[in-house]
Amino acid sequence: MTNEFVQYDLKDQVATIRIDDGKRNALSPEVLREIYQALDRAESDKALVILTGRDSVFSAGFDLKVMKHGGVNALRMLRLGYGLTARVLAYPYPVIAACNGHCMAMGVFLMLSADYVIGSRGDFKIAANEVAIGLTMPRVAAAMLQHRLNPAAFQRAVNLSEFFDVDTALKAGFFDELVESAELMPRAHTHAETFKKLDLRAHAASKRRVRAKLIRRIRFNLPLDLLDAVLMGLRGARPR
Repeated sequence: MTNEFVQYDLKDQVATIRIDDGKRNALSPEVLREIYQALDRAESDKALVILTGRDSVFSAGFDLKVMKHGGVNALRMLRLGYGLTARVLAYPYPVIAACNGHCMAMGVFLMLSADYVIGSRGDFKIAANEVAIGLTMPRVAAAMLQHRLNPAAFQRAVNLSEFFDVDTALKAGFFDELVESAELMPRAHTHAETFKKLDLRAHAASKRRVRAKLIRRIRFNLPLDLLDAVLMGLRGARPR
């Protein structure tokens, strides 16, 4: 299955979902809808998921062109993006994020929703840069960062918009491991083969149990974040 921006490949119970808009993998409403469709397809196929990007970028985050224009389409984008974190967190089979390179803002929150995150070595930056571009950190975004990062890194990521290189990102908790770029997808598939051996029913039940509070928090806070976006004015961000 290949949509315009998201490629879906199924082999041996492993679905590879590759985001590729030909540019920076900005998460526009169209790209987000295609990710949802791919996840629905993977769940129907009862497949483990490897979520990855293109070339040297996993995702640059929300599409700032859509954000700048504001209106219903921007709110739709925010709703789809924030809701995607809960969708991935609740996915009943293991999800591996294979981060090809740069990852920003909503791309980070999506990546951190996975069960296991592999980063690739290189001159790449990982950042939740909302404060740097004039946005108060959304509640859903803060919840995802707190879910994975150590306390000190969480404070710096949220309040100071720190840009982490791949080594400091590993120490902070963004990644579970780092590999050379050429080894990224082979390593992801190796982990997928290992995770297949889990009792997948127990995996799904355990995931629901330990993440129930976080998923409820996301779903409760999502409309509050949308209201904040309206009150602050979606045009308020200063694209960089």
